[in-house]
Order: sequence, then C-alpha cells, then structure tokens
Amino acid sequence: MARFAGWFNRTAPQGAKPLPALTRAGITHLYFESIHPFEDGNGRIGRAIAEKVLAQSFGQPTLTALAATILARRKAYYAALEAANKSNEVTAWLAWFAGIALEAQGRTMAQVEFLIEKTRLLDRLRGQVNERQEKALLRMLREGPEGFNGGMSAGNYAGISGASPATATRDLADLVEKGALVRVGERKHARYHIAIAATKPGPIIIDKHGNLIDKHGNLS
Repeated sequence: MARFAGWFNRTAPQGAKPLPALTRAGITHLYFESIHPFEDGNGRIGRAIAEKVLAQSFGQPTLTALAATILARRKAYYAALEAANKSNEVTAWLAWFAGIALEAQGRTMAQVEFLIEKTRLLDRLRGQVNERQEKALLRMLREGPEGFNGGMSAGNYAGISGASPATATRDLADLVEKGALVRVGERKHARYHIAIAATKPGPIIIDKHGNLIDKHGNLS
C-alpha cells in the first residue's frame, strides 16, 4: 500500500509523472483491487478512489455514475478484473474501463435529464392529482430513467395506493388523460409508463486499439 500511495501521488495531475485521467483511474482501480488490503469493502473503496482520480483531473468535484455503471455490468467487470490480474499487460483492462467510464458519463447525463423532467412533471401536476395517484407516481419515479420494471399494471397500482380495482382503473385513465402516464396494451395487458422520454444508456465497448465498438460488434 505504501508503494501504491507513492505511485498514486506521483501520477496525479500535479505529480512528478502525471498520467491521463482515464489511464490513471483504470490502473488505480486495478492496482487497489489486486492489493486487496481490507477484509471487506475493497470494491466500494476501489470505485471511490477511481472516481477521486477523475475528480482530480478536472480539479473539482464531479458527478459521475462510475460505481453504479460498474455494478450494472458486474459480471463483465469481474471477468475483466480477473483477466487483468493474471498478467502485467493492462491494455485490455484499460479499454474495458474506458468504455465503462464513457457509459457512466452517459448514465449521469440521463439521470440529470430525468430529474429535470421529473420536476417539471410534478410541478405541472401539482393540485391536479389525488393522494393515491401521487403515491403511485412517486413510486414509479423512484425507479429513475430505467423506468418501472415491466410498466405499472392496475394490480400494481392497487397494491401501492390501496385503491379498489375499479378505482385503480379510473385513476390510471385520469393520469393518462393528464399526460402523466402513457398506456401500452389493452385491458388486462395494459401497462403504464411515466410520460418522460428519458435516455437509457447502453453499454460502450472500446477495443485494445482504442476503437469504439457498437452493440453489433462493428467499429463506430
């Protein structure tokens, strides 16, 4: 850990041997996880240190969903980390990490945009919805840009709000009419989604040569 701390300080933006932000963040995380100094919590601390590196490169605190994005790609993360631990060659790991960092940036922007649209929606509906509707809307909005899993059904609504089936149907129809929800499907197959066109970030892959790969495996 003493050697790690010395390397970390030397490669900082104001250090003797500064490294580019993404390179330093990726290597920092790999080194820390390889050392694995604590009995528990190494992953959380390692992700926090990587976020600190990115903040240092900008010279100010940053809003980056790096930890959330790594956890969303947990299986690929562990595979990439394990492969990097078997060799001193870290190029493939850095390419994977760079893709995660770019995806994290997109995830952050999507979250910010969602919060803005969420505020606008709630402001517009203020005083126009009942307590049941407000409770259900807040529960759906809690899911963020990814949305309520599978969409809200009348049964879900009844369970959340305590409404009867008939009341749930009326409340949902009213929210659709007010532009708060969008309905997909009919009758028992009807599902309701928040009327916010939020961006949902997808995976970003960078190969060992620095090329950006699209979801079909083609150079982008």
